[in-house]
Amino acid sequence: MGQQLTFDLPVRRALGRDDFFVSPANRAAVAAIDGWADWPGQKMVLIGPAHSGKTHLAHVWATDAGAQVISARKLATETVAALVTKTPRIAVEDIEQIAGNPDIEQALFHLHNLALAEGGRLLLTGQSDPATWPLSLPDLKSRVQGSALVALTPPDDALLAAVLVKLFADRQIDVAANVISYLAPRMERSFDTAGRLVTALDNAALEQRSPITRRLGAQILDNLSQTDA
Repeated sequence: MGQQLTFDLPVRRALGRDDFFVSPANRAAVAAIDGWADWPGQKMVLIGPAHSGKTHLAHVWATDAGAQVISARKLATETVAALVTKTPRIAVEDIEQIAGNPDIEQALFHLHNLALAEGGRLLLTGQSDPATWPLSLPDLKSRVQGSALVALTPPDDALLAAVLVKLFADRQIDVAANVISYLAPRMERSFDTAGRLVTALDNAALEQRSPITRRLGAQILDNLSQTDA
């Protein structure tokens, strides 16, 4: 594969099933999402660290189940009844972000009850175990903590390499395979680091007007390690 210069193009996240790489690190979560018709209590909580694929998997589920995806914060401006009327199958993302906001917590509580009463399904996402979410509404807290739980775990080598490829593709950058194989085993084993690494490489390549190479990758990896030290 020849080297390609990078250009300042918009980031377009690919969120289809074909773009989601399945590995041992996420296989259990994928199986749980695929089994949505049989979720206990008609609901599921999906957790995982930043950049682990929660949003991607929520959109895969939405396509399969004919569901809608909404940020928990947007429940402040959305009418719960209107959401459920559109479809009672709903993914609500980033539940931790509304903890302590009584109005949005109340809206989520009503959404939970109304969607399930209509025979729908509810997928809730967050980064940590729901037991640690500081929800202030007791009825909501008990319902969330009573939901089935599945987790996306830290990436293995194959998944980390696939994530790097996808993050570059989202930025419309085609990176040589030898660059990916160089970066994956040398970087910190986290999705957050993968996101920061790709952003830093894109910015550096634009600044230097050069392709993304192993040499540039080594430089950026060293910069990130010094920053994190």
